[in-house]
Amino acid sequence: MKWQWLFALRGELNKRQSLWLSVAGLIFTLIVWVLVTSGENPLISRTAFPHPLRVLGAFRDLYVENELIKNIARSVGLNLGGYIKAVLYAIPVGFLIGLVPMFRGAFQRMVDAVRFLPLTALTIMFIIWYGIYAEAKINFLAFGIFIYLLPIVVQRIDEVDDVYLKTVYTLGAGYWQTIRTVYLPSVMSRLSDDIRILTAISWTYIIVAETSADQGGIGSLIYRTGQRMSRVDKTIACLIIIMLIGIFQDMIFKYLDRKFFPHKYQLKTTYESKNISKETTLTDVIAGFSLSILTWIFLGVYVILSADEYFGILGNIKLLSYLFGETLWTIDVLFLSILGYQLYQLYRKFVAK
Repeated sequence: MKWQWLFALRGELNKRQSLWLSVAGLIFTLIVWVLVTSGENPLISRTAFPHPLRVLGAFRDLYVENELIKNIARSVGLNLGGYIKAVLYAIPVGFLIGLVPMFRGAFQRMVDAVRFLPLTALTIMFIIWYGIYAEAKINFLAFGIFIYLLPIVVQRIDEVDDVYLKTVYTLGAGYWQTIRTVYLPSVMSRLSDDIRILTAISWTYIIVAETSADQGGIGSLIYRTGQRMSRVDKTIACLIIIMLIGIFQDMIFKYLDRKFFPHKYQLKTTYESKNISKETTLTDVIAGFSLSILTWIFLGVYVILSADEYFGILGNIKLLSYLFGETLWTIDVLFLSILGYQLYQLYRKFVAK
């Protein structure tokens, strides 16, 4: 049958089919939304679920009345801080528990038990420990990721194939060489997908984090405009913004995964399809070059704005402080990491050779 591929059990879609079905699904959802909220007596009350056009107008209202860009920047800064701290804590602690029997015996059961803590009930603890400002919010979001990521690190260590360990032992590898050449690459290549999925957790707790000592953010905006002012259209608009940020974040993680762990996709290509060309196309070259140029442009803009923070070269603007406030350090860590990587790549390309 011509359309049988649409209903094949666990059937696979090519990029074109996936794109068209995604567009069709979005259009279908919008049509249903319009139908259930249109007319004099809609199926769903407009006060409970507004018409799409009203939600579209809410984006303009958020920008004009509620400093939308600033609030988005604050939430992004908080979440970045949560990601950075959770990953920096979970990976080394996970390796200790996963590799060293003494630590596994002492803390394994405790780690498993911590996963069942209700995070929303712990907000008062973080306020007591860290105050009511950005530090408490970042640590709360980091803890939300940490308690789920830590057991996964241990699990990924357990999943390392014994054949690799036997090989390096046969070659005479020592304790640290085994960790560096087998455990680190194997665990990190698998863990990248787990980190991509788990970092979405912090967005689910953003309202809880941002409503204490209101310093702005999408979560705070939802609480102030949606719940207190009964602007459901603004609430839905904010939720759509969070989903769009999440989609963009997911795309970045997937790109980084392909960048740092290309072997995962080479194996996938080899076994899944024999018709995929291994040659680099002109489109790939143009896309790679464009991305490299855009990266340097963003780094240049960041350097200028950072210099303005200290030397006031753009006057009294200080745009980064205005947008990110106390979470500015997360942006610094992000861009300095990108800058360090780009400079290292240039060194390898032009100097090391």
